[in-house]
Parts: sequence; C-alpha cells; structure tokens
Amino acid sequence: MTEPALLIAPSPASTRRVLFASLIGTTIEFFDFYIYATAAVLVFPALFFPGGDPLTAQLQSFATFALAFFARPVGAVVFGHFGDRIGRKATLVAALMTMGLSTIAIGLLPTYAHVGVIAPLLLALCRFGQGLGLGGEWGGAVLLATENAPPGRKAWFGMFPQLGAPIGFILSTGAFIVLTSIMSEEAFLSWGWRTPFLASSVLVFVGLWVRLRITETPEFSRVIERAERVKAPILTLLARYKGALILGTLGATTTFLLFYLMTVFALSWATTTLGFTRADILPIQLVGVIFFAAFIPISALAADAFGQIKVLIAASIGIALFGFLIAPLFAGGLTGLLVFFSLGFALMGATYGPLSSTMARPFRAAVRYTGASMAFNLAGIAGASIAPYAATSLARSFGVPAVGLYLAATALVTIVALIGMSRLKIED
Repeated sequence: MTEPALLIAPSPASTRRVLFASLIGTTIEFFDFYIYATAAVLVFPALFFPGGDPLTAQLQSFATFALAFFARPVGAVVFGHFGDRIGRKATLVAALMTMGLSTIAIGLLPTYAHVGVIAPLLLALCRFGQGLGLGGEWGGAVLLATENAPPGRKAWFGMFPQLGAPIGFILSTGAFIVLTSIMSEEAFLSWGWRTPFLASSVLVFVGLWVRLRITETPEFSRVIERAERVKAPILTLLARYKGALILGTLGATTTFLLFYLMTVFALSWATTTLGFTRADILPIQLVGVIFFAAFIPISALAADAFGQIKVLIAASIGIALFGFLIAPLFAGGLTGLLVFFSLGFALMGATYGPLSSTMARPFRAAVRYTGASMAFNLAGIAGASIAPYAATSLARSFGVPAVGLYLAATALVTIVALIGMSRLKIED
C-alpha cells in the first residue's frame, strides 16, 4: 500500500528547486566535459603531445579524450551503487565534486615542456576523473527529475537535465571564442586556455549549494520504506536486466556518435583540412547548439504526447538520412557548414529530449540509478569514445562520405534497438 505521505504533491517551489538542481549539475558537468573536448583540438596537441607530425599529435590528444568514455561506466557502477543504496542526493553531490576537482586540476597541470612525458600522463589521469564523475552524474540528475515527475510528464521533467548539455556547450564554446578574440595566439597557448578550467570552480560551488538544499526523490524514499534495496545493484542488473541494458546502450549510441561528429570531428576537420580558422567555425557551431537546445523541449513535449520510443525512432531515421548530406554540406563552404551544424544539432536535440526518460523506463527504482547510468555510459563508449578518431581516419582514407555512411549505419542499429525497447516491460 502506498504511504499517505507519498500522495502529497510537492509544492511548486520544491518542484522548481528539483528541476533547477538537475539542470545546474548537468550544465556544470557538461561544461567541464566540453572545455576538454575543445582544448583537445585547439590546445593539447601542441602543449602535451609535441612532435613532428600534427596529425599524430591530434590523434594522441583524441586518445585521452576517449579515455573518459571508458571511465564513465566505472563511474556508473560506483556512483550507481551508492545512488541505489544510499540515495540520489548524496551521490549527486559526490559525483559533482569528482568531476569538478578533476577539471580544476587540468587547469593547473604542467605541460610537456616543463615535465616531459609526465604531463600527458597527468592529463590522462584528470580526464579519467572527469569521466568517472560524469558517469555518476547523468543518471542521478535524470532520476532526480523523472522520479519527481507527475504522471504523463516524465519526458518533460527528464528534459531539464538534458538541457545542461547545450547550455554547458554554449558556455564552454563561448569562453573559447572570447579568449581567442581578446588575446594573442601566444598568450592563449601560454595561459589563456587554463581560464575555463579554473573558472569551473565557481560553477561547482553554485551546484553544490543548490544540491545540498534538495530532498530525496519520492520513488527512492518508497524503496527505503518498503525495504526493496538490493545489496549489489550491478549484480541484480546483470542478472535480471541484461536485455534492457543492451538495448538501452544501442538505443543511445547514435546520439553520442552524432554529437561528437558535430563537435570534435567537425571542428578538427574544418580547421586542419578545410583551411578555416577557429574564429570561422566556433560561432557557427554555436548557432547549431542553439538549435540543439531548442529541439530538446520540443521533442520532450512530443514524447509525452505520442510516446518516447516513437519520437526517438523518427529522429533516428532523420539522422540516418542526414548522414548522406554530410559530404555535400562540408563541400559547401561556410554556408554549407552552417546548414550542417544547424540541421545536425536539431536532430541531436530531437533524440536528446526523450532519451533520459527512455533510458530509465525499463529499470525498477532499486536498480534504476545503476541501470540508466550504465546504459547511457556504455552508449558513450560505443558511439563517442572512438568517434573523432574513427571519423578522422575514415575521412583521411576514404573521404568525408565514409563518415556519413558510418553515421547512417549506426542509426540503423539504433532504430532496431529502439524497436526492441518498445517491447520491454516498463518497471514501476
């Protein structure tokens, strides 16, 4: 029998606080994550991986970028365990601290010129810490929102932590645009690049203050009251939810691949091969991210109205078709790139809005933090960890059309997985 206390609807002020807490945390986490992605293209190859071949240095930098995606499932298991055992609130605070401290440390690292090979090793360690923190952050932020959602509003509430991705990206890209426009190349490479990493300390403080003021979610409180917690959430997940985990991973893979093709690969290819400058590309990339942000709430509303899976399948079909437009758009100069970023990021938003509530739906509350986090972060490995490296290699060997085929083929796999997810039992 449901406890009477759980029937009391939260106050509007409490609801706003919860949604803001889920938004501010993911904004900080993704800001931290994206400043690394941008620096991996613009800064780290020269400062941490010096050598005679710029392409080799770029690929080495991308390797440290990929490291975080392999750390994320570890974070999902570690933080998911405590999120399903202790609670969403305390675990979210710990995840934010892990991510924040790792990012601040990057801003303080010595370069290769000062400490030699130790520099890239320290960079890799900090990147692992970023991945560990983000692996625990996303699932908790999504559950903070969706486990407070009223019936029929899961996708809308789950949309708020998703908005942290474009907001964090806008802040990170905006920071690099400002820095590169007000200082010389020498000053930027000497110390300017460190500013966004160190400035994240302010955002982390704000995020901690907000999260310490929220209460536990009603659904997890019910798990405690009914004594439904399991001793080892990851073991229960693997024993009972293997199918949901695999389908969830494949169902989110294309979202990751598309995003990192739109950001890291596109920025790298445009500046190193097409001959454009950072000042040319970063502003139009930022325009695209505005489309990303706009389509997240649109797709969330559509998901609550027509179904989460249906909206994700429609968006994935659009992404598959978009794959065949990449090469001609890349050949169309700055105008073509503007269309590329606008259309690609709009499709990204169309998948990202319903994704959070979809990832959480197959798992019962006692293992939901671990389950949703694992599916999301394993998708990061499958879709994004090697995306910049693989896309760059494909483009070098076979041309940009091969990158489009890579995206289209992955989208087809995702569509099949989403059809499978539609047949899964939805847990309470």
